[in-house]
Amino acid sequence: MKRLPSSRWLAAGLLGLSLSLGAQAAIDTYEFKDDGDRARYRTLTEELRCPKCQNQNIADSDAPIAMDLRREIHRMLGEGKSDDEIVDYLVDRYGDFVRYNPPVNARTWLLWYGPWLMLGGGLGVLALIVLRRRRPAAPSAAAASGNPGSDLSAEERARLDQLLKNSDHKSSDHKNSADHKNSVPKNSAEQGSADNTKADR
Repeated sequence: MKRLPSSRWLAAGLLGLSLSLGAQAAIDTYEFKDDGDRARYRTLTEELRCPKCQNQNIADSDAPIAMDLRREIHRMLGEGKSDDEIVDYLVDRYGDFVRYNPPVNARTWLLWYGPWLMLGGGLGVLALIVLRRRRPAAPSAAAASGNPGSDLSAEERARLDQLLKNSDHKSSDHKNSADHKNSVPKNSAEQGSADNTKADR
């Protein structure tokens, strides 16, 4: 029973050792002729994108292809190649994707101007929607001809005329009764006050 804790310590130690060896394997150690080449190497690996990783440069990526590219850049620097020659070599092999800032040409035109075209298209659609909502509804053919009842059938027109006549009679009857009520005093007290007013004059 006492062997169990010691075997756990042994397993933990082996795990830690294997992890530390794996971490050391990911670190590149290259020899350079001078500090200028070391600075160029650092700049190139930070400015070039890993072909496998979406948004990670060659310097930070642990992907096997990034390790190969770092080794290739170191080899070309040792051969005395310029930065442009190294970048052109990598672009020929992996395309403009390896550059974080690709040049504007026929292959990258959509990459540079595509977002602006999409933004312009979206604004155009939005403008059309707003203009259509602000525009008043087109008048019907009957209203445009000046005769709003022209699209009614004969039966509907007769019913409409009857309703209009009835409403005219009711409104005139109501007006006459209102005028009559205003002209006749409502009670004798009002009649007396009207007589007193005449007498005072």
